[in-house]
Amino acid sequence: MPRVQLAAPAGTRRVLRAARTAVGWAVLGVVVLLLWPTNLGGCTSFTLVSGHSMEPTYRTGDIVVARCGVPQVGDVVIYRPAALDGARIIHRVVGGDPDGWRLQGDNNDAADPFTPTQDEVVGVEVLHVPRLGLAVGWAATPGVWASVLVLALALVVWPSAPRVRT
Repeated sequence: MPRVQLAAPAGTRRVLRAARTAVGWAVLGVVVLLLWPTNLGGCTSFTLVSGHSMEPTYRTGDIVVARCGVPQVGDVVIYRPAALDGARIIHRVVGGDPDGWRLQGDNNDAADPFTPTQDEVVGVEVLHVPRLGLAVGWAATPGVWASVLVLALALVVWPSAPRVRT
């Protein structure tokens, strides 16, 4: 016996389409909320690791994603000491409290000379992506962009083969 497939009524299709759209917008809203950067008033910070003070945990070229929050001893934080005019440091909390954290790099023998307050803490590490910063840094170089633009221009202006009509 042949199988008969019934089509959903138009009203049901509209409701399903609207529900799918609403779920899509909700997911997009959550993603934007979670990834909105601190320099635009959000709570997420993306930091490119540079240096050796956190080896072997992090290496130059790694990306660390941090979210605002109060760290605990053992957490890795990103902070901006007032004395360094906005430079970021990523180190592990070894003691202290929100009035003054003691931090130290995993590869350092001594604690940092700074004791940042909670106001200077940019965020607590939530995600570590090894080596991604190297690819991003390479892709952002002027030579790569110039090559991409020249290739795109060549594809646009390159004459196409004449079509033969039959």
